[in-house]
Amino acid sequence: MTVDTFKQEIAAALKAYEKYIVCLDKTPDDCELSLRSLIEKAIKAYENRGPHLRHGIALDKQVTIILSQTETERPLCGIYFNLHSPYQKKAAGKAAKSTEI
Repeated sequence: MTVDTFKQEIAAALKAYEKYIVCLDKTPDDCELSLRSLIEKAIKAYENRGPHLRHGIALDKQVTIILSQTETERPLCGIYFNLHSPYQKKAAGKAAKSTEI
């Protein structure tokens, strides 16, 4: 199994990326390189998974790749674009500690 095994999935994801995804960090060419790299990592995770596990997963801030075991040799490949806004306010973190007197 190689990255080229999932050419159709990569092509569909790139088409969606160019049409629907606004990303300040990745150009379409960078996205393709990222997809190929993540699929390589997902393949390694899939091939080295434990005996009772069914998935190989790889992700970065913008994309998640999941390879899922099927009844055939070729796993299903899911490519998900993570919803993220660079303008979203960061969580406040831990609440300020109150001091008792």
